[in-house]
Amino acid sequence: ESVGIAVGMLLTALHLSGLAALVHTPSPMRFLSQALHRPENEKAFAVIPIGYPAEDCEVPDLVRKSLDQVMTEV
Repeated sequence: ESVGIAVGMLLTALHLSGLAALVHTPSPMRFLSQALHRPENEKAFAVIPIGYPAEDCEVPDLVRKSLDQVMTEV
């Protein structure tokens, strides 16, 4: 739980700093421990590549659906 919250805070800080990031949780993560020569008791939570976005990078303009569009009353 706390790792997920920390990742969220990191992503927010990166975004506010003008950096782009992508959270990726490959399954299984065992390959990462082997590639980085980490002990068996250390488990990776996520891979987060970070960098500067391309000049022509576009973010889709997502519009949140209204409650009536997603809720069905029973």
